[in-house]
Amino acid sequence: MTDQCRPGRKRSEQSRLAILTATLELVEEAGYGALTIEGIAARSGVGKQTIYRWWPSKADVLLDAIATTADIRAPEPDEGSFGADLALFLEHTYEMSTESRVADTLRALMAQAQIDPGFRKRFCEDFLFRRRDALGKVVERARERGELPAGVTPDTVTDLVFGTLWYRLLATREPIGQELAAELVALLTRQGASNAEIR
Repeated sequence: MTDQCRPGRKRSEQSRLAILTATLELVEEAGYGALTIEGIAARSGVGKQTIYRWWPSKADVLLDAIATTADIRAPEPDEGSFGADLALFLEHTYEMSTESRVADTLRALMAQAQIDPGFRKRFCEDFLFRRRDALGKVVERARERGELPAGVTPDTVTDLVFGTLWYRLLATREPIGQELAAELVALLTRQGASNAEIR
């Protein structure tokens, strides 16, 4: 996890969640540039020193907030087939990414990662790799069942899913929604049946 909380009483977890909620609310209201530890403390009702003890920067608080949100709202599905699993994963992931506060948060974190090497490492480990691992489990099951398109590696599948997401978020600002998700599911499952028969 990005935060540096240690296991403790339930009140500590309640404080952590209050801080993460306050952080997302403030980013939605005023943007990442206006976000401050002081503002988070005031909104959450948790002392500023507590926040500094648990996270090294405002970017890390926001990182924990978005990573926790993604874990809850876009978990690893297991519906019995690659098509169903991929459709559900993309539905949850892309639906979440259409929300302005989530999209703005992801853009802000990616920008911060380009100028702060220490944060970039934490961003990769605590968000990018975590989301990639969740999809990777889905893709690995599909590979074992022979459901992946012929000649396509699991890494390429995850690159296509997340590469498309980040390209639209950062470059084109084109819609990220159910239509895009359906296109990717069709693209990545169309050869599944014939590939399974070969195996």
